[in-house]
Amino acid sequence: MSVASPAASTGSHGFNATDYGLYAVTVLAWGFSWIAMKGQVTHVAPEVSVFWRFVLAAAIMMVWARYRGHDLSFPLQDHLRFAGLGAFLFSTNFTLFYYGAAHLPSGLLAVIFSTASIFNLFLGLLLFGQRPNMLALAAGILGFAGIGLMFWPTLASAEFSPETLFGLAMCIGGTLSFCFGNMLSADTQRRGIGVTPATAWGMVYGMIFLGVFSALRGQSFQIDWSVTYVGSLVYLAIVASVIAFASYLTLLGRIGSARAGYATVMFPVVALSLSTIFEGYQWTPLAAAGLICVLGGNLMMLRAR
Repeated sequence: MSVASPAASTGSHGFNATDYGLYAVTVLAWGFSWIAMKGQVTHVAPEVSVFWRFVLAAAIMMVWARYRGHDLSFPLQDHLRFAGLGAFLFSTNFTLFYYGAAHLPSGLLAVIFSTASIFNLFLGLLLFGQRPNMLALAAGILGFAGIGLMFWPTLASAEFSPETLFGLAMCIGGTLSFCFGNMLSADTQRRGIGVTPATAWGMVYGMIFLGVFSALRGQSFQIDWSVTYVGSLVYLAIVASVIAFASYLTLLGRIGSARAGYATVMFPVVALSLSTIFEGYQWTPLAAAGLICVLGGNLMMLRAR
């Protein structure tokens, strides 16, 4: 993993082959994760499922960091940053979405999470003074509008009962947590801390937070040993957590939060394609128009400077 330079962190350079590769890995890994997440919504408490996910992910990341020769010794100030990453990216974000998944359809989850591309633009402005150019802003809005068109039947048919509103609030909170984690990760990279050790320590702290939280709530740490649950847990831990986050956070440092965050607009397209194959999703003219908007916005964001 490379350490992003300050210039790269602002997203001022054009895309190269490495950026495209990281972008593709992120979109595909997270695009498949929505099907895997459905396998985690069982009788096991969401925070316990996420805890075991990051027990496995943190162990792999620590071993990988050692293998790559990274120094994992950091001063207390840096550990506070890692704890922040653990709180925002590797515990709160996922736990809130797991709770939301119990009350909302998966397509709506993807729609809500895709707003990260918009939140990243404004949080970057508020926290770091990174002014988005008009092309990047237009691309994010176009992409989000396209997602809304693709999932309009789901949005229109949703019954906003107290349970639905609770799920919506959980997912919005999870998205905001993810975006704050983006900002902290970008700032951490600007300080010269590598993605791999920061991610490894962040996952460790996220695991610890979830373990303590689960214990305080009196939750059982027993998991569901079904093939579906264990298989989805392994996928989410290794592919959607270790591989995808390492790719995404590296991309974040290289091209900036606005363009990196647009990966969260693209992966619902992957999720929808999988739904077409495995769940019989029916395409409509609105959905097709939405796909065109998303792809057009994607091209605009990739060209934004």
